[in-house]
Amino acid sequence: MRRTEPRIMESSFSNRHVSFDLRSDGTPAYRPSYVVWEITLRCDQACRFCGSRAGFARDDELTTVEIVDAIAQLAKMGVKEIALHGGEAYLRDDFLTIVKAIRDQGMDPTMVTGGRGLTAKLAREAAAAGIRSVSLSIDGLEATHDATRGLKGSHARALEALRHLIDAGVMVGCNTQLNRANFRELPRIAELLSHYPLYGWQVQLMVPMGRAAEAGDLWLQPFDLLELIPTVASVRAQCDAFGLPLWPGDNVGYFGPFEHALRGDRSAAGHCGGCGGGRNTLGIESHGDVKGCSAMSSDDFVAGNVRTSRIADLWESAPELRFMRDFHIDDLWGFCRDCYYGEVCRGGCLWTAATLMGRRGNNPYCHHRALELIARGRRERLLQVAPAAGLVRDRAQFVLQEEEAPRDWIDSLPALPGGMPYVRARA
Repeated sequence: MRRTEPRIMESSFSNRHVSFDLRSDGTPAYRPSYVVWEITLRCDQACRFCGSRAGFARDDELTTVEIVDAIAQLAKMGVKEIALHGGEAYLRDDFLTIVKAIRDQGMDPTMVTGGRGLTAKLAREAAAAGIRSVSLSIDGLEATHDATRGLKGSHARALEALRHLIDAGVMVGCNTQLNRANFRELPRIAELLSHYPLYGWQVQLMVPMGRAAEAGDLWLQPFDLLELIPTVASVRAQCDAFGLPLWPGDNVGYFGPFEHALRGDRSAAGHCGGCGGGRNTLGIESHGDVKGCSAMSSDDFVAGNVRTSRIADLWESAPELRFMRDFHIDDLWGFCRDCYYGEVCRGGCLWTAATLMGRRGNNPYCHHRALELIARGRRERLLQVAPAAGLVRDRAQFVLQEEEAPRDWIDSLPALPGGMPYVRARA
């Protein structure tokens, strides 16, 4: 089956997409190439894992005029692609106007969607307006997808939307949020997706922010990565056989024995290179707040608002956008501070670390970390000690508890490459 050229998808900010020029002193002058823009919080589903608690539009969402002005600013900054999402981007009355405005400025308009209301007519209209590609969310097999998305029939409607987009001539990919309910279904999801001419499939870890903070049955424990990462690597090989490109999101990994299988040909360095937020990416919320990545919490990560600041000024000077550009090893703490890969990995995904630990710089969703602990017969468990407040992009409070790993559980883990043992022999 012939597939189209791979595209960047939401949160897939690999090193090869980092854009910068060199200043006269030889230091990099970074510029954003990819923007993820939540243009509305209005949504037609009620996903249990939704970090933004989407459902109803904000009272103060940006107007069409404000959005078009911000689009022009982003074009002048050298942005190549603007990915629209929400909520559901297509629920805005001016959705097609926004798509056309992005295209008219010479950038690629793309979209991430659950697809419930994406009809054949809307797919054709989006194609005519200039939509470049669309990533459909498939979050499990039918029963699992419908249960986590809070709507029976959601899975069927997503696949209908996928077919409508293909028929309209739009490039289509898929994305999946991995959680405890669905990650073991990955091989069968891959089989399902292999029947469509997709440009790619992105997988990333669910992070317990917003509504997901209340879905304890879906939370991944740090030790779950010892099963999840080999599963993703195996599915990557399965997808290679199908001719379906699979991308791990920025919070999947890092630096275990499967890193090359996951990223060897997906990034210039062949491995994770730290968060792209504020280095090559921007996130914009529906009321105009600017962050390094749209997934990030509104607390501690908002650089300013497009209503009161020029985006280029925020990019150059706001410390909330310069975390990774101005990175220093002392920004890390806990396990990450003394990790061998700290200088390169930089603590991985800022959003994941800050959500789980209250501040960036110490990320327990790390395969290398889980392997180092299990080598001593130990593992980490995530415990919630205070609930989220019920606000947009809010965070609960968690603590990590280190515990002895049960021997029978260790024996049940997937084999490591080369027959490597999980637990090292003790002198």
